[in-house]
Amino acid sequence: MKNVTIALIQSKVEGDVRSNVARTIERIGQAAGKGAGIIALQELFQTPYFPQWEKKKKDDYAESVTGYTVSEMRKAAKRFGVTLVVPFYEKKGGKYFNTAVVIGKDGKLLGRYNKIHIPQDPGFYEKEYFEEGRSGYTVFKSGDVKFAVLICYDQWFPEAARMARLKGAEIIFYPTAIGDITGYDAEGDWHDAWETVQRGHAISNSLYVAAVNRVGREGRMAFWGQSFICDPFGKVLKRASATKEEAIILTLDLERNEFYSEGWGFLRNRRPDTYKKLVSGKLVKKSKKLKDVEHYKAMKKALRQK
Repeated sequence: MKNVTIALIQSKVEGDVRSNVARTIERIGQAAGKGAGIIALQELFQTPYFPQWEKKKKDDYAESVTGYTVSEMRKAAKRFGVTLVVPFYEKKGGKYFNTAVVIGKDGKLLGRYNKIHIPQDPGFYEKEYFEEGRSGYTVFKSGDVKFAVLICYDQWFPEAARMARLKGAEIIFYPTAIGDITGYDAEGDWHDAWETVQRGHAISNSLYVAAVNRVGREGRMAFWGQSFICDPFGKVLKRASATKEEAIILTLDLERNEFYSEGWGFLRNRRPDTYKKLVSGKLVKKSKKLKDVEHYKAMKKALRQK
């Protein structure tokens, strides 16, 4: 058997970065003490979810990879002997990225992933703060375990999950900051859609999915927590609370990936010759773009009226 024990740490976030980092390091130590070898944190884990507001000062939240947050996390990884997935707001060469660095058990940086898909909606004004990542999809290694890191909005794109799988990922970690916007009456169950699409990625790619979300209320955003881990058949193996700070810890049998992959045959029966339009960049209908603009304006109007 090829086993690995992972942990997802979902937290409430306060205004002070150093306090958030210190509390997270304490939880990392607790998870490591229970056997976790790879520990993932939520999106922008040590800052408020500032993209819900427009025109915030970027440098109030951004750090370099050599700054306080990553430096402290490198010390923590080495101290506890764990691999860490650390999402933070990165300033690099005058540009700003929604980044996750992966830190090895020896405290060394194994690499970074810059969020590729960036939303722009009322409550999620991310294009104002983040450059689109252009370094591609990265697979990291911890021992003999291969995993990818995709961030929040990336969760909705099957192409991103498939690229991670084709590059050899056995687990996809999805650091997330998502919830309900107070004052906006959404159609349908956003949480159910969020979980369902990721379970679909697990099935169609025959791998484990581990999504870690924050909890608590920040501004008009009520984060719904419920971090979860599902197997390659899409079954939720463990789910966190909707309201409480906690770590969920689980041992995964990665040989199940191959079992399900052989059974479904999704990868060996692919037809790449029929997928050319996937990379054309063209919308199916021009009217679709107009509808998106109308939706955006209607959503902003609804929030202003509340």
